[in-house]
Amino acid sequence: MEETETRVFLSSEQHQEEEEPLLPRSMVISLYLGYFLARWGARTWEFSVALYMIYLWPNSLFLTAMYGAVESGSTAIFGPIVGQMIDGMSYVKVLRLWLVTQNLSFIVAGGSVIALLLVPDLKSQNFPVFSALVVLTNLSGAIGVLSTLAGTILIERDWVVVMSEGHSPDVLTRMNSVIRGIDLSSKLLSPVITGLIISFVSLEASAVTFAAWATITVWIEYWLFISVYNGVPAILQSDERRSLRLSSQTDIASQYYVPLLNDENTQSRSGNMRILERISESPFVGAWRNYLNQDIVLPGVALALLFFTVLSFGTLMTATLEWKGIPTYIIGIGRGMSAGVGLTATVVYPLLLSRLSPLRTGLWSFWSQWTCLLVCVGSIWVQKEKVASYMLMAGVAASRLGLWMFDLAVIQQMQDLVPESDRCVVGGVQNSLQAALDLMANLLGFLDIDVDLIRYGFVSRSSLYSSSLPYPKTSVSLGEDSTIEQLFHS
Repeated sequence: MEETETRVFLSSEQHQEEEEPLLPRSMVISLYLGYFLARWGARTWEFSVALYMIYLWPNSLFLTAMYGAVESGSTAIFGPIVGQMIDGMSYVKVLRLWLVTQNLSFIVAGGSVIALLLVPDLKSQNFPVFSALVVLTNLSGAIGVLSTLAGTILIERDWVVVMSEGHSPDVLTRMNSVIRGIDLSSKLLSPVITGLIISFVSLEASAVTFAAWATITVWIEYWLFISVYNGVPAILQSDERRSLRLSSQTDIASQYYVPLLNDENTQSRSGNMRILERISESPFVGAWRNYLNQDIVLPGVALALLFFTVLSFGTLMTATLEWKGIPTYIIGIGRGMSAGVGLTATVVYPLLLSRLSPLRTGLWSFWSQWTCLLVCVGSIWVQKEKVASYMLMAGVAASRLGLWMFDLAVIQQMQDLVPESDRCVVGGVQNSLQAALDLMANLLGFLDIDVDLIRYGFVSRSSLYSSSLPYPKTSVSLGEDSTIEQLFHS
C-alpha cells in the first residue's frame, strides 16, 4: 500500500513538473537585450547632464541642483499618476508611450545641450535664449525620466513577475538579479565611455553621440519588446485579464453613476467641500491610498529613505567632484567601479536569499551599506582635498553592495505581496516617494552653493540611519522574529 502511495505521489510530482510552462530562452534574451538598450540611454543621460550643467555655469552647483530638483520633483508629483496610467492601458500602448516619449525627449534634450555647448558665450551674449534652452533641457529631461519610469514599472514590477509565474521562486529571484545586473552594467559602462569621449574628444561629441543613440535604438527596443509580448503566452494572458478588469470597472462605475446635478445635497455643499472631495477622489490620492494599504509599505518607506542622501554618484556628487578638480574620466571610472560593486550584489543576493528570507536578507544588506559609508564621514577630517574626494568615492562605491541587495530584497517582497491589479500603481507611488526624498537631497544644493559636498554627509547619514527604523517593524505584520533574531536565524 505504501509503495502504491509513493508511486502515485512521485507520478503526480512528475506530472506537475511536466505541466510547468516553459519560458522560451529567446524571449528572455530579447527582454534582457531590450531593457539593456533602454537603460543605457537613461544611465548615459543621468551621468552626462551633471557635467553639462557644471560646464554651462562654472564654479556653481545651481544648474545641476536645479535640474535634479526638476527631475525629482516631476517624478514625485507624477509618479503615482504614471503608475495608474500604466495600469489603465494595454501592454502595447504602454510600450509605445514609453519608448517613443523617452527617446524623443532625450533627442530634444541632447539637441538643446548641443546648441548650448556650441555657443560658449551664449549666457553673456543672449541670456533669454540661454535660459530658454536650459529650461527646454530640464523639461525634456524630466519627461524622459518619467517615460523611463513607465518602462521600469512595466518590466521590473509586472512582466518579470508574470513571466516567472508557474515556476519555482528561484526563477523570479534569478530574473530580478539579471534585470538589476543589466541596469548596473549600464551604470558601469556608460559613464566610462562617456567620460572617455568628453576627456579625449569633447563635450559636444558626447551630446551628439547621446542624441544619435536615442534616435537609432528606439526602433530596436520596440521590436525586441513586442517580440516578447507576442512570444510569451503568460504576458498575453495577463494583458487579457487586465482588459477584462478594466472593462468590469467601467461597467460598475456606469452602473452606480448618479448625476450630480440632481443631487440637492451635493448642490448645497460649500465649494471647499467639493474641492476636498475632488482631491480625495483624484488619481494621485487614490494611488497613495492604495500604497498605504499594502503590507509592504514599511519596507518601501525604508528603501525610499535611502534616497535622501548625497552620498551617491548622482548629479550633485558628480558635479562637485568635477568642481574639485577630479578628471572626468576618473569620475566615470569611479562611478563604473561603484556599479561594478553593485553588480556583485546581483550574484551575492540569490546566494544569501537561499539561506535567509527576503526580510532578513534586507537587514544584513542595510547594515553592510551603513558600515561602508563610515569611510565617507571619515573623509570630512582629511585635510588634503583630493584625498578626501577619493575617500568619498571609495566609501560610496563599497556601500553599493549592501544598497543593491537591500533594493532587491524590498522589490521581491513587493512582487510577492502586492496583488497583480495593484503592481503598477504601487510601483509608481514607490518611485514617487523615492523621488520626493531625492528632491530634498537636491535642494541641499540650493541652500549654500559654495558649501563642500562632504559636509552634507551628516545629513545623509542621519537619513540612512533613520531608514533602518521602519524596516524591522515589517516583522510584526509578517509574523517574523525580533530584529536580533532576524539577523542571526534563517
